[in-house]
Amino acid sequence: MPVAATVPGDPTAPPASPLVRPVGPLARLHRVLDRIAAVALWSAAAGLIAMTAAIAWQVFGRYVLNDSPHWTEPGSLLLMSWFILLGAAVGVRESDHLGFEIGLTLAPPKLRKAMQCTSFALITLFGLGMAFYGAKLAAGTWGATMSGLGIPQGVDYLPLVLGGLLIALFALEKLLQRLIARAD
Repeated sequence: MPVAATVPGDPTAPPASPLVRPVGPLARLHRVLDRIAAVALWSAAAGLIAMTAAIAWQVFGRYVLNDSPHWTEPGSLLLMSWFILLGAAVGVRESDHLGFEIGLTLAPPKLRKAMQCTSFALITLFGLGMAFYGAKLAAGTWGATMSGLGIPQGVDYLPLVLGGLLIALFALEKLLQRLIARAD
């Protein structure tokens, strides 16, 4: 099917890719992170499906069997933490996170690049902070047992660790790409 030509500034034209396709030294890193992002996204989707099934089982147990399973609520909350934080990390990589795009659009190219680099650096630091403090929370609560699941309470904070590391990794990739890219 032929694609219609787009006029510059055409609001119906598909947006330019937010991720600069790397060449040279970042190409291998980009391919590896593509795979990691795909695994994270599929894991998030599986977690969403598993949480939906657990909630359905809880409703069935409560209203049909008159015996609500004790594990479904804490298990669902744990699954929700995983799929939210994995999805957020992929959102950072795909530039689906919140942003102030009008400022970037109106900025001259050199200022735009500086603004983007600052943003990616701050997102990287935020992800590292999330991972660091999530690890502290996990270690500090590992001795307690999670009610309803019988697993260490620290497991509840592991999504912060992995999600934070992925956010930092994906933002760092984008920062490196912007640093080596020409100002547009």
